[in-house]
Amino acid sequence: MIKTLLKSVREYKLPSILCPIVMVGEAVMEILIPYFMTFIVGQLQDLAEYGTPIKINELIICAVLMVVCALFALFCGVWGGKLGAKASCGFAHNLREDMYNNLQTYSFANIDNYSTSSLITRITTDVTNVQTAYQMSIRMLVRAPVLFISSIIMTAFIEPMMALIFGCAAVFLAIVVCICMFKVIPYFRTMFKKYDNLNAVVQEDLTAIRVVKSYVREDREIEKMTRATDDVYKYSVKAERILTVMMPGVTLTMFIVNILILTLGSNMYVGNFTGWGIGIEPKQIQTLIQYSAQILSGVMMVAMCLNFIFLSKGSMDRICEVLNEKTTLPKPEEPVYEVKDGGVEFENVEFAYSQKADEKVLSDINLKIQAGEMVGIIGATGSGKTSLVSLIPRLYDTTQGSVKVGGVDVKNYDMNTLRNKVAMVLQKNVLFSGTVAENLRWGDENATDEDLRFAAKQACADEFIDALPGGYDYDLGQGGVNVSGGQKQRLCIARALLKKPSVIIFDDSTSAVDTKTDAQIRDALRKYAPDTTKIIIAQRIASVQDADKIIVMDEGKIVGVGKHAELLKTNEIYREVYESQMKGGEE
Repeated sequence: MIKTLLKSVREYKLPSILCPIVMVGEAVMEILIPYFMTFIVGQLQDLAEYGTPIKINELIICAVLMVVCALFALFCGVWGGKLGAKASCGFAHNLREDMYNNLQTYSFANIDNYSTSSLITRITTDVTNVQTAYQMSIRMLVRAPVLFISSIIMTAFIEPMMALIFGCAAVFLAIVVCICMFKVIPYFRTMFKKYDNLNAVVQEDLTAIRVVKSYVREDREIEKMTRATDDVYKYSVKAERILTVMMPGVTLTMFIVNILILTLGSNMYVGNFTGWGIGIEPKQIQTLIQYSAQILSGVMMVAMCLNFIFLSKGSMDRICEVLNEKTTLPKPEEPVYEVKDGGVEFENVEFAYSQKADEKVLSDINLKIQAGEMVGIIGATGSGKTSLVSLIPRLYDTTQGSVKVGGVDVKNYDMNTLRNKVAMVLQKNVLFSGTVAENLRWGDENATDEDLRFAAKQACADEFIDALPGGYDYDLGQGGVNVSGGQKQRLCIARALLKKPSVIIFDDSTSAVDTKTDAQIRDALRKYAPDTTKIIIAQRIASVQDADKIIVMDEGKIVGVGKHAELLKTNEIYREVYESQMKGGEE
């Protein structure tokens, strides 16, 4: 896990290495200051007890050295802070970039393993947690042990028994920290799942805010949001209750240590341990107390760092899941970079969304579509129409059999080459923030204004675009909220046509336009894109009845192929759909 995460450090390796070195320098300076202080206290003690004159020159040298150490420690602290900030922020930047880049390689099957809210939480909150833990690791988690260990070593030089006390206290605190870690990690893991749920509620409510208001469901959604926030609160409190034991435990332990130092030190000074060969000076007691404070500081910093590391452990696991996820659509060893034509062929195709699924979504699919044909697909909801066409641009891979485009198995194509030649207008129309022109140029970023107008004309979108304030420079708003459903569909069709694809797939993408406009779009496709294979999934017979070939699907199988008149005579399912729609029209 750590190895996976550290790959994202990259160009920030230097500040990541320099920061711990600088922090060690700061800790060393802080260790030296009590040592010089011991000399000054010793001079004052000798003056008070024996009347020994103070050695001014040595006193000045010690004072100057203390000031130099303090200034150098300050410099190291400031420089270390800057290096730590640069390294941690750069690490988080690369981590988010790496996660997002890997997400772009996912197939639909990979994406199905995660909810949208979970991915958002991982890229935002989880990365922030790891960033904080990383910064503390290269700063405090390096500085604190150096401060702690060096203070114990210096204490051992003064009085080994005192060092033994500090060592025992450290072992006790290590046990307390390990117990807290063992108990708190499960709560953090659960808490992050509750964060995912919270984000899902927020995303769903804001996306469907019009539906919420139209059904007057604000109170219900507020209640759902309250439950989600209560769940996060509950597990956060459970985790923090355990972690709050750490700091008071560290403080209490070190105060007890200080009491022992003063008690034992005073007894050593008055000679109660003379028979043991143990003695100590007041100046040494003063130094021990200072080192005790540094040990306390070091242990508290370690405890605080471990606190954040425990918090981020669950985040690290979730981030690594995203980084280690491999696409289910492997790249071919020798990819094909040219699509010959728009011919499509299915050979003994079977498909299931999961390897563990008991039932296949598609089975026994054998179909051949000639380049330039207009093909309609009719079938009940859940019959496998969208699953069938999703295999053509390789949004999913077949479970068995092969799909060919231009005579080549789609698995052998370079992915970008294939998808640039297979345009798909999805059932759910998606537009992005920006102008009409910016959205259309998703199809071809180099398209001229004339290209935009020509594609819009084919999609019967030119008239309403010209009527918009600003025309092609009109801002559609977030998700295209400033245009109607039918207008969205026509813009998405125009965007797909700009790709100049060999195959274009309409997944019920004219359902929101009237039948006249639907017919005009089909006529334009026949006229201006005769060599492009056109596959139309529709619920309306009128949308496909003039197709060169109509495919009837039922329960994941092709149950009929032919022209409109032929299917009316030979296919019961098609005839029933036709009669139900014609009857509805007559009534």
